[in-house]
Amino acid sequence: MNWLKSEIGFNGWRFDFVRGYAPSVTKSYVQNTSPDFAVGEKWDDIKYGGDGKVEYDQEEHRSGLKHWIEEAGGGVLTAFDFTTKGILQAAVKGELWRLKDSQGKPPGLIGIMPGNAVTFIDNHDTYRPGSWTFPSDKVLLGYVYILTHPGTPCIFCNHYIEWGLKESISKLVAIRNRNGIGSTSSVTIKAAESDLYVAMIDGKVIMKIGPKLDLGSLVPSNFALAYSGLDFAVWEKH
Repeated sequence: MNWLKSEIGFNGWRFDFVRGYAPSVTKSYVQNTSPDFAVGEKWDDIKYGGDGKVEYDQEEHRSGLKHWIEEAGGGVLTAFDFTTKGILQAAVKGELWRLKDSQGKPPGLIGIMPGNAVTFIDNHDTYRPGSWTFPSDKVLLGYVYILTHPGTPCIFCNHYIEWGLKESISKLVAIRNRNGIGSTSSVTIKAAESDLYVAMIDGKVIMKIGPKLDLGSLVPSNFALAYSGLDFAVWEKH
């Protein structure tokens, strides 16, 4: 690994299926190679209720990610935020109230350990037919969420290249970069209802997803519309 880093030019690692070996193994790899970035895939099952729907409380799930990061050494080590993915892909089906936990924060790993969370919509595993795929007609709403929120967002190449979302995703990335939104940015959730989710990030950006159009006074007059589309909008502070 050190050869790959010093001779080939890699500067980070992705650790596959970390449930299959002790956190101390990952910790040893990170400590002995000093990567700039590292991410682990800890894919645990989300809790479902008797009605077959995702349960609202996923504290145990995200705490499992947090504990793995801590046991594996923390620092530059991150984990794919499967909690956020599971909740988000349920929320966009008319249940956007799911996007605020009982403490008023984002319900995934980004709500408790954002600097060590890698958010994503789909990957090479979840994208497979019959797998844990994000609703295809809501994918852009997912990117509006992760590209305006804390954590380190990961863009799935198929969505960017094959789905015709390059322009939309690029606009969202530009808004994120222009306003300095980073992995530890602050989030103030202004609304979380079945048909509306509104959040302010770092006091600079306000985003909205959901079909509801009447926002009342949720968007102050000193914010200007930066980008919008079907069921979403993003504003920037003047």
